[in-house]
Amino acid sequence: MSNEVTSQEPVKKKGGKLKLVLFALVLLGAGGGGTYAAVASGMLGAGGEKEDPNPKLVLKGEEDPYPIADDGKAKEHVEVVHGAGGGKYRTAYYDFSEEFTSNLANGTALVQVSLAASTHYDGRVLMWLDEHETALRSRILAELAATSEEELASIRGKEELQLRLTKAINEALEEREGFGGVDSVYFRSFIVQ
Repeated sequence: MSNEVTSQEPVKKKGGKLKLVLFALVLLGAGGGGTYAAVASGMLGAGGEKEDPNPKLVLKGEEDPYPIADDGKAKEHVEVVHGAGGGKYRTAYYDFSEEFTSNLANGTALVQVSLAASTHYDGRVLMWLDEHETALRSRILAELAATSEEELASIRGKEELQLRLTKAINEALEEREGFGGVDSVYFRSFIVQ
């Protein structure tokens, strides 16, 4: 007889359980890391709370969470220093790219104006003014055409036009974005012929 063992027992590999435990730990770590990343990025939140999509008022000296460059795109924050006077919210301005020319109501006179709009809200309002400028121009031209030359002869008439233009711009923004945010409209130039 020979002393050879011919059993068909499987050969045990060393470290099999250790590999299984390490694999399980890697999976747990990846799952935990993924969950942490989702919570940190806002995909998952405590109680499923969503951030309010409307622009926020920006106090003087505060950083705008949505700064906008001259080209209408988000920009890097630049240090701005505000004086102590005036209101507690900072004011940002938007200059419409072209002048507005319209016939006036009840006559043959024309009005030509350059406009700017102001907001105390964050850069999203400025972005929306730029994005929807075509629709806003249409609303502004309609308001100008509904104005008579006599109304524009007085300071009071011009101030009332400014209020109407502010209201028209906010209504157009609310239709498109659900939020207005324009506080005032300013005349940069004003000619009646």
